[in-house]
Amino acid sequence: MHTDTLHFRSFLLLLAAVSVAFISILLPFYAAIFWGGVLAVIFNPLHRRLLRLLGGDRPGLASFLTVLCITLIVILPLLFIAGALANEVAGLYTRINTGQLNLGQYYEQVVAALPPWVHGWLDSFGVGDLLSIREKLSAGALQASQFLAKQAVNIGQNTFQFVVGLGVMLYLLFFLLRDGPNTVPALKRLIPLRDDHRHKLFQKFATVVRATVKGNIVIAATQGLLGGLMFAFLGIQGSLFWGVLMAFLSLLPAVGASLIWVPVAVYFLVTGAWWQGITLTVFGVMVIGLIDNLLRPVLVGKDTKLPDYVVLISTLGGLSVFGLNGFVIGPLFAALFMSCWDLFPDAVAMIQNGRRADDAQPTADLATRDPD
Repeated sequence: MHTDTLHFRSFLLLLAAVSVAFISILLPFYAAIFWGGVLAVIFNPLHRRLLRLLGGDRPGLASFLTVLCITLIVILPLLFIAGALANEVAGLYTRINTGQLNLGQYYEQVVAALPPWVHGWLDSFGVGDLLSIREKLSAGALQASQFLAKQAVNIGQNTFQFVVGLGVMLYLLFFLLRDGPNTVPALKRLIPLRDDHRHKLFQKFATVVRATVKGNIVIAATQGLLGGLMFAFLGIQGSLFWGVLMAFLSLLPAVGASLIWVPVAVYFLVTGAWWQGITLTVFGVMVIGLIDNLLRPVLVGKDTKLPDYVVLISTLGGLSVFGLNGFVIGPLFAALFMSCWDLFPDAVAMIQNGRRADDAQPTADLATRDPD
């Protein structure tokens, strides 16, 4: 074997080994690193604007001001909501544990208010056994509240780890904003593709991140806020909790927040609270649902150029594999997957053209060779 070839293969083996070791070191902070990169992509236009206002020669100060803005408008409000939500979760657990909130009893009230033919229909589907369903709902609600309370306790116990992760994210965010103009070209050179293909992939990455995060966050925040305010207006306890839950569920296209407000509206209607039920139904359909149907294609599907079904499936798959981070990672992988397959015909054509050129080269050499 040629010495240069042996050295190159040895170098590739060493490169793979140190890369795996380095990635394993970063894994505990993958969420902080990921969101640092995402926020750098989203707020890069703000950073460039601040840099121009500062004369274009103070990137460090512009990066610091950008991180400060992100902290004030994103991180601190989220921390405040998380603290208030932890208090509501504790109160919800107490009400369920003491029997003040009994989903099984609510279900029994709903079924009792239904006409007789509905009871027969429920029996045909095996959900007419009120006692059994009531016990299952009560046990499920207790287990869910225990899970939420346990998560709140875990967050409190892991405060140090959370603070370290937050610090890593902000620290990395500062340097990504400051050194981004030099870092991105270096990353592009590591991809073994043509310049136009590299540009297309990086452009698709930035577009999908901005569209997915901004779109999903705007939709989730809007639906959760409006849903929570309506629940508070109707006198439903734990309106902040239900609003946050609707915001999280709105990450699922099409269904989302309706998984929360529809059962509540049905309960109001069948128990005789007509104006509450009608108000919540009209508000849910005409306001909450309309926000999802109008804003999601504009903010997510339009910029990513992904079909709605791809957005839905990739979001669900991302959430199941990566947790909350998956609502960005899932559509991002889907968009990059489709972009790579869009580039595939060009790559095949380039290889075929190269082979034709190689095949034609000997013929050209023979044609130009001296007959003597």
